[in-house]
Amino acid sequence: MSALPPIELRALGGSGLEITSVALGCWPIAGVTTLGTNEADSLATVREALDQGVNHLDTAFAYGANGESERIISKAIVGRRDEVVLATKGGVRHDGEAFHSDASAANLRAQCEESLRRLGTDHVELLYLHGPDGVTPLEETAAGLAELKQEGKTRAIGVSNLALDQIEAFHAVCPIDAVQLPYNMLQRDIERRTLPWCVEHGVAVAAYWPLMKGLLAGKLKGDDPLDERDSRRNYPMYQGEEWAKNQAFLDKLREVAAHADMTVAQLVVAWTAQRPGITTVLCGAKRPEQIRETAAALRLRLTDEQLRLIDQAIADRGDAAAKRVFE
Repeated sequence: MSALPPIELRALGGSGLEITSVALGCWPIAGVTTLGTNEADSLATVREALDQGVNHLDTAFAYGANGESERIISKAIVGRRDEVVLATKGGVRHDGEAFHSDASAANLRAQCEESLRRLGTDHVELLYLHGPDGVTPLEETAAGLAELKQEGKTRAIGVSNLALDQIEAFHAVCPIDAVQLPYNMLQRDIERRTLPWCVEHGVAVAAYWPLMKGLLAGKLKGDDPLDERDSRRNYPMYQGEEWAKNQAFLDKLREVAAHADMTVAQLVVAWTAQRPGITTVLCGAKRPEQIRETAAALRLRLTDEQLRLIDQAIADRGDAAAKRVFE
């Protein structure tokens, strides 16, 4: 069997580490909002990501009420820890029904230490603040994470779900190497201010929701395609006029993808990875074939004509209703 072409490596801020332009997002394998998950598939998915040359795994303390995601990763990477640039997050927990935030330094320390135990390692390469709690001063949160880095529990610090003014305040206390925010063809608000700031300061940007919770994979069609238990039914993107506009938009992407001999999901992920300032694209998966398809997209390069057609389709679609906006 011939070796797969390598996936492009990109700098993780100023950490000295390099990550692949696609990362495995490990929220789906926690099985909280994802239907039809099981441990065997989850383990196989993580291992397939490594086999495909994806070196960046992204998880969090809150990915599962009992740390399911981190525990599965721990099992999956036995004997392969040196292949992984491992990221986790602290400051949020999930009790099985809802998320709860606590970005205090004491809680971040406790969660970090528990995450390391779950992951079976003495450090992670990247530790994120999962999000602010609205109570703890960001300066305290930043100082707490800086301490954990000084102690060697992480090699790099990142922040997620912060607006630019919050990122700047955090960065003034604890220099960051990465920012993680939602970004996709229909949700590009960070291009206005946050992305230019990150480029200027040498901060890596990890884009989550590249497929807009599955919408941009192009597989959902019809008037009511979601299971009644599916939480995505509550998102504006999946409702009414927005849904109709998105289907018309996806028809145009399907045409471009067909001419390029790619799936719609591959087209969307490749486009995201080629956007200026985007370092890595976080792609969730719960089965091996999903991350295999994603990894294949990052070995491809969209042509100028394909990019032009995509840009025209986005312009024709117009502004879309997004669930989260960070400027």
